[in-house]
Order: sequence, then structure tokens, then C-alpha cells
Amino acid sequence: MMTTRTVLRGGRVVSDGGSAEVDLAIVDGTIELVGEVPSGPDDHEVDCSGRLIMPGLVDGHTHADGRVFDDEVAFALLRQGVTTVIAGQDGVSYAPGDGSYATRYFAAINGAHPTYRGGGVAALLAGYDQATPINVGYLVPAGTVREQVMGLRSGRPAPDELIAMRDLVAQGMAAGALGLSTGLDYTPGLFADADELASLCRPVAEADGVYVSHLRGYEEDSPAGLAELIKICETSGARGHVSHFHARPELMFELLDEAAARIDLTFDWYPYSRGCSVLGMVLLPPELLAEGFDATTAAISTPAGRTAVIESWLPRLVAKEHLGATWADKLALAHIAAPQYGWAHGLTLSEAARRAEAEPMDLGLRMLAAADLEVSVVMRTQFDRGDDDLARILTHPAQLTGSDGIFIGRSTHPRGWGTFARLMEVFVRERGDLTWSQLAEHSSTLPVRAFRLGRRGELRRGAVADLFLLDPARIRDNATYPAPRRPADGVDDVWVAGERVLADGQLTGIRSGRGIRRG
Repeated sequence: MMTTRTVLRGGRVVSDGGSAEVDLAIVDGTIELVGEVPSGPDDHEVDCSGRLIMPGLVDGHTHADGRVFDDEVAFALLRQGVTTVIAGQDGVSYAPGDGSYATRYFAAINGAHPTYRGGGVAALLAGYDQATPINVGYLVPAGTVREQVMGLRSGRPAPDELIAMRDLVAQGMAAGALGLSTGLDYTPGLFADADELASLCRPVAEADGVYVSHLRGYEEDSPAGLAELIKICETSGARGHVSHFHARPELMFELLDEAAARIDLTFDWYPYSRGCSVLGMVLLPPELLAEGFDATTAAISTPAGRTAVIESWLPRLVAKEHLGATWADKLALAHIAAPQYGWAHGLTLSEAARRAEAEPMDLGLRMLAAADLEVSVVMRTQFDRGDDDLARILTHPAQLTGSDGIFIGRSTHPRGWGTFARLMEVFVRERGDLTWSQLAEHSSTLPVRAFRLGRRGELRRGAVADLFLLDPARIRDNATYPAPRRPADGVDDVWVAGERVLADGQLTGIRSGRGIRRG
């Protein structure tokens, strides 16, 4: 039986080394030839005139872990040229364990996984094979590992607990995980110190994996946060990566230069000034969460319990430099899993409080109790940086793109639908901060190398045929804060493992994505 060959003709093939007007042939999921391709009688030819042929983009930081099976989410990613996502971020996701910790704690971020109920990293990755049009790589989440062994309590692990945690990490790496992630603002990850994390990173280093960290401090606190990451990497031998790094460009570059002299380091970034996370990270004391999610919900369900939290936590919250006295003005309600508060979506917490004739923190705690902690917010940051500053960051040689996309919520952040489209529209086509080949380097080649994703990221013979066609004149980011779920324009055709998963702007129903095992 003869294999059908797909030949892309008339386009301009782009890679991190430049671009050229040549043909590209795909056979059995890989690129057979880039150059002059003679016609064959059984070829399926695609006219690419006026379009660029680009390597599939890699979203280096996403929360599509359980939502990538959803056609709306896959469509949003493919319409930006994204063919691979890196999940297991911020120290919280489904495996190892049965998934219940992440499903409960990150209900407003990752949501529930439709099929995974246990079996570890191997089972989770197998669940992505041929089940989605997007490839999924996975980081072992350190917070989940700690919860499996120690629950949510604070304190250092006993020697046998540390061994058990390290064994879980080693098992995940053996199953194909890309590295270890931490979320040092989330419970129980925030209770882990550098020595504990360095110990967990040793099996990561042995497998040539990467330590990926939501730091313990950004902006002006970045020096301490990055110093801790460097210590962990130097002690363990693991490569390092900073999640959603945000700070003054001058400070970032100084810190990155210092770090690069000591460790192998990359970072991910998205072209927005606002963030998004769970409301509980802002309003709930870690010591309360350490008592358990049921106990936390019960405590804030009573007036006395809320008063106790407000009296103990509000002074500390206001003292945080990035929040301050106007903290409630900076939090816009993105997702509230309580129908009685549906009216508040899109409002800031202070606006909702005025409408409800309530105090902002008391209202926020009541929302968390009613929604069993499933509330997320879009957060204004301390500094509203413009495109000039963002452009300086995106051109840094260690930068790879990560949307931090959250696909749950009526008024969620637009970055899941718009990050890569905005990069292409604003920073390549309009401003010219990057060329198309430089975009391919930062958003495809570099993340493939950093996360060890195998034969991807370049359009060359023998590479996996993850690629897309881009109309540079039409590329447009349509997602906004008021209307975040609008797909991008300009990417109508995408191939994953040589299969056409998006054709003429529509999903084909082909699910050729894989759970990517570390290459």
C-alpha cells in the first residue's frame, strides 16, 4: 500500500535560521524533504501561496492540562499556530496520585481531568495519545508530590518522607516527564525550602530534565526568588527555568546575566501586564489552607471565621508591595463557581463589594466559601508596562513564550486565546521587534531544546511534521479583557505529526497529538 505524500507548495519556509521559497513534503508524520519536490501521482498538494510555512509553536507555560481535550481550547491554540503545550505547571497538577488535590485546589485554573483517575505520569501521558489535536508535555508538579506524601501541612519533611517524594519524582521522570515544577506561592509548595527542592531535583538532573519555578517573589523581590532557584540548580545539577518572569527589564537582565554565568537558564513570558490566578492565593492565609480544603471552606463559611481571617491576614495582604491598600481594585473576578454570584463576573472585587454593600475581603471570602474555593481573578500588576518594555523582554536570548493560559471562566484572561497571535501581529508584523525566523527561534526551536521535546521545532528533513501556514497580512489577536474567548485570525491550516488537524480555519476532527515523553 502506497503512503500518500503531502506537498506544501508556493509558500515560504521559515526556521530559526531564516526563510526560503521552497517546497516541503510530509510522509508518515515526518518531513521528507525541504527544497525542490518533484510531483508524484499520488501526492496531496496544498497551495501555500502568500503564506509562511512555520514550525509548530510551543506554549511553554499553560494550564490546558485537563482542557486540551475540549474543542474550544484546541481551536484557540491551533488558530495561533500552537501545536505543543507544556503542562504540569506551578507545582500543581493531576499526577502523581489520583488527581483529587489538583482538581480541588486548581479547580478554577486547570479544572478536572476528563479521564485521569490515577496511574501516575505514565498513565497521564498515555491519556493524551491520539486523544487531542495538540501535543502535551508534562512537568512533575512538586506541590502535588508533597501533598501525596505530607498532605498540606507545613514544616520540613522527615527523612523517609523526603525519600518517598524523591522516588515519586524519579518515577515521573522515568515515565517521560520533562522536569519538575514548583509554585512557591501555593499550598503546600510554599512550605518547601531550597534544600528540599534541591533533593527533589537530583533525579531531574540525572535525567537531563529542567527545574521550572514559579518563584518565591517577582518584581523587586526577584533577586531573592532567583537566588533560591540558582541555589537549587547548583546543588542538584538541574537546568533552570523561570515561569512567567516579570520585573523591570533592567533588573531582569541584570539577574539573568548573573544567573547565566552559573547555571543553564531560560524563562517564559507573555505580552500582557496583567496576571491571573486563584483568589484563594490572595485572600487565604497559608496556615489556614494547611488545615485542609474542607476545614478552610468551613472556617470562612461563618461570620466569626471570616472575621478571624480578616483580622489576621488583611494587614499582611495590604503590606504586600504589589497589592497595597488598593488591592481590591486590582482584582477582577474571572470565574466564580457559585451561581448566586454570577452577576459579579468581570467586576473588580471593590466594584462587586460596592454593589453588594459589603466589605471587599468579607465578600471575597463569602464567594470562596460558596464556590468551594473555585474562584479566579485577573490581577492588575504593580506596573503597567507598555509595548516598548515588553519588546525588550521578548528579544532576550533566553526568552521562550508561555501564555500561562487559563481556559476556565466567563471573564478569564485573554492570553490563552491571544498570546501568540499578539506576538505575531504586534511585535513582528507591526513593530518589527522580531523577524519571523526569530519568532520561530523563541517560540519553537528554543522551547523544544529547553524541554527536550525531540525532533521538533525546525523544518528540516527527518523532523516531526508539526507545522502551520501563516498569512502574515491577516494575523490578528481578537481576544480582549472584556471578550477574552475570541479566536485569532490568520492561521487556517495546521499539521500535527503530519496530520492536518486544522483545515481552512476549522478543526478536522483528527486527533494526532501525543503525550510527549522527554527526548
